[in-house]
Amino acid sequence: MTVNIKRILKQLGGDYKVINAEGHILGRLCSVIAKRLLNGEKIVVVNAEKAIITGDKYMVFQRYKEKYDRGSKEKGPYFPRHPEKIFKRTVRGMLPWKSRRGREAYRRLRVFIGVPEELKGKDFEVVECALYEKVCKTDKYVILADVSRYLGFRGV
Repeated sequence: MTVNIKRILKQLGGDYKVINAEGHILGRLCSVIAKRLLNGEKIVVVNAEKAIITGDKYMVFQRYKEKYDRGSKEKGPYFPRHPEKIFKRTVRGMLPWKSRRGREAYRRLRVFIGVPEELKGKDFEVVECALYEKVCKTDKYVILADVSRYLGFRGV
C-alpha cells in the first residue's frame, strides 16, 4: 500500500509545522503536540518510529501487549501495531476525543514513518522540553519501532 503524501499534505493546508520525533520521549512530545493542536496549529510529525518510551524494556513490552490483547477481534477495542498509529493513538488519548473540538484538533495531525521526500527540504522543529538528553537521566528506554515489532508489525 502506497501513501500519497502530496495529497495528505494538500488536505492539511499550507501552514503546518514539521516536528522530528527522533530522540524525543513519546508521552512528553505527545502532550505538547496535543496542546498545540487544541490551539489550532496544524502539525506534521516525521520519524515517529524513533520516539522513545522510557522504562524497563520488558515492562514496556508487557504494558503495550496488554493494551493490544484487550477485547476481542470482532468487537474491539482495537489497539494499533504500526508505529505512526501508536503515536497518533497516544496523542488522541491526550485530547478531549468525545467532543467536537477534540476531534477537529485530531484531524489537524499527520504522522509519518521516516521522512517523506516532500518534506526533506523543510526545517524540522525540535521540542526542547521533550528531548531525551535534556529531560531523562535513566538508561532504560525502548524505541517505538521495537514495540511495534514486538506487537507483530513487520514494516520497520
